[in-house]
Amino acid sequence: MTPDCLELPARRRRHARLIAALTTLIGACAEAAGAVYEPVAAAPPGQETVDVSLLPCIQVSLAAATLLDRARAEDDARWPTVVAWEREEARRTDAARCAVAEAQELAEQPGASGEHGVPLPTVEQSAAMDLVSDGDEVAARQRHDPQEAAALLRELVAGGELAADEVLDEAVDSAVLTGLLARQEARTASDPSTAAELCPNAVPHIALAVALAGIDLD
Repeated sequence: MTPDCLELPARRRRHARLIAALTTLIGACAEAAGAVYEPVAAAPPGQETVDVSLLPCIQVSLAAATLLDRARAEDDARWPTVVAWEREEARRTDAARCAVAEAQELAEQPGASGEHGVPLPTVEQSAAMDLVSDGDEVAARQRHDPQEAAALLRELVAGGELAADEVLDEAVDSAVLTGLLARQEARTASDPSTAAELCPNAVPHIALAVALAGIDLD
């Protein structure tokens, strides 16, 4: 429950620096691909070899994670009171998820050690994994049907074990990670043409992260 004295900003304001950084990455992906395609397009038709640069592709791939981390830190610094409330809310929902996980553990057969002798996750680990899984599912549904994603989000938060913002934040992280992995694939491509083709592959995932970062449940 949000305290009456605290008016939460819209998510697109709360995460404005992150959204700006994500849109910068989208532009950088296009520029990296253009660094390969544009020299080829400008070369005379009869020219057999064309010098192209993979440096922009490498640079954006190496700098992406740092750029996003800095943007998140700047957003947190802009909203210290909101951040404090978010952390308190996260402690509350985490305790609620742990209580559910503990109840499920007690209901299962005692003495179970996991498949092939692998230890079962702790209550805290189960609660954390559930949150990540829910964020992944919201991101997946947002990609194909935003209304379906909103319906799932409302269902997830109805019981009080999850807050909408923390699920959406996990969904953003899921989309960002997929985009960064696509950038990594482009950076390690064996030839410039392949790298140029792979660079735009990150854009849909980053654009999805932008959409998720700006969603408000209500």
